[in-house]
Amino acid sequence: MELLLILHAVAAVCAPRLAARMGRGSLVVLAVPPAAAFAYTLWVAMRGLPVAGTTAWAPVMQMELAFRADQLSVVMMALVSGAGVLVLVYSAAYLPAHDDGLGRYGGVMVAFAGSMLGLVTADNLLLLYVFWELTTVFSYLLIAYHPESRVNRQAAMKALMVTTFGGLCMLAGFVLAAQAAGTYRVSAIVADPPAAGPVALVLVLAGALAKSAIFPFSTWLPAAMAAPTPVSAYLHAAAMVKAGVYLVARLGPAFGDVTLWRAVAVPLGLVTMVLGGWRALRETDLKRLLAYGTVSQLGFLVALFGAGTRGTALAGAAMLVAHALFKASLFLVVGIVDHAAGSRETGELSGVGRAMPWVCGAASLAAASMAGLPPLVG
Repeated sequence: MELLLILHAVAAVCAPRLAARMGRGSLVVLAVPPAAAFAYTLWVAMRGLPVAGTTAWAPVMQMELAFRADQLSVVMMALVSGAGVLVLVYSAAYLPAHDDGLGRYGGVMVAFAGSMLGLVTADNLLLLYVFWELTTVFSYLLIAYHPESRVNRQAAMKALMVTTFGGLCMLAGFVLAAQAAGTYRVSAIVADPPAAGPVALVLVLAGALAKSAIFPFSTWLPAAMAAPTPVSAYLHAAAMVKAGVYLVARLGPAFGDVTLWRAVAVPLGLVTMVLGGWRALRETDLKRLLAYGTVSQLGFLVALFGAGTRGTALAGAAMLVAHALFKASLFLVVGIVDHAAGSRETGELSGVGRAMPWVCGAASLAAASMAGLPPLVG
């Protein structure tokens, strides 16, 4: 795992030079590290789970480079790396050839993909927090891709402030939970749940809910639609916003039976699901419509995983995969429509299906999956 993370870091550092030499083609080359991660994920899945490895880092502080891939991690690894490859290749055609920010964009995207990979495989709470905050920083840079735009700057700052606040709360919760358990190992805490106090659980949930835009932290996600469409497809459909859901799912076996855990996660998830869906019906901008739909489905996922039962966890895992597939696809379709028609406003678009039948077919399949029509994954 360390080698994969190093590969992502090296690619991110080399991205500006690659972009200067190859232009948009550099984004295809930068898709190699996520592709390697996807191949590694398939190898791990076929080899047998779980797969774990540890490297000493700061043992006095109980900090170690501990990574572990189990069923949940492998699902997230496949989503993060697979979607990363597709979005980078898509970006090579989407972004303007003369864009001066290609190197910065490619480098930050690859760095973000590596950070998410580390987050979903970290088996140490402090290590998980490091990757958690790295995704926050890189998402800020991607949302603010056009720094001259006030809208981009404000959206990036809102996302940074909300998710950083949640992350700091989560760190305090991690420390309290680890002190109660006597270890920072995630797998050990899940195997032998500690009697963590209500303060620790609420703080951990605050970080997870803020990251996944759950009410009352929902406003940053629609604002983040100021980012380029490939960023929205990756961060806000398949990767970053799933981090909070992943944390609830990861710690669910340990704390799912605690009344407070359910009392916070399930009602807030359901409220978010209803409010996000209602707000989506009032939108005319296609990206913001999808953003509020994403908020609604994230609420659904948190309610499922927050319930803490085996049945709802399995349903949540299926929904996790389905949502990443159909929502990322729909964001990319919106990017194609916006690129061709010059608008995302529903009132200004007419005859798009006739003009682009293949895109219409892809959009129809993805929307049917989101609607839960058989035999599609949703």
